[in-house]
Amino acid sequence: MNADQILAEIRETNLSYLMLAQTLIRTDREQALFRLGLSEDAANRLASLSPAQVLKIAASNTLVCRMRVDDDLVWTLLTNHGKSATSDTTSRLHANILMAGRHQEAA
Repeated sequence: MNADQILAEIRETNLSYLMLAQTLIRTDREQALFRLGLSEDAANRLASLSPAQVLKIAASNTLVCRMRVDDDLVWTLLTNHGKSATSDTTSRLHANILMAGRHQEAA
């Protein structure tokens, strides 16, 4: 993949993220804040963007979203492929609880 392809992928990702974020915020604000890891101020700003503003921001060569999972424990829980469906479900639930706690700390 060359540099132009990478920039195109970043722009496409930005547009997808911004459109998803606006839809989630307008549909279920509390879920959006939790799932996207946004503050109230960021959610207000995203929700108020016009389509032209969304396109302009998406055209940036910098990702506007970031990976929220920056902890080895959460990565281990999310990628743990247990021997049973129950173990896998428990691991994912534990990861969600940890991430929810971090959302509360950020808010």
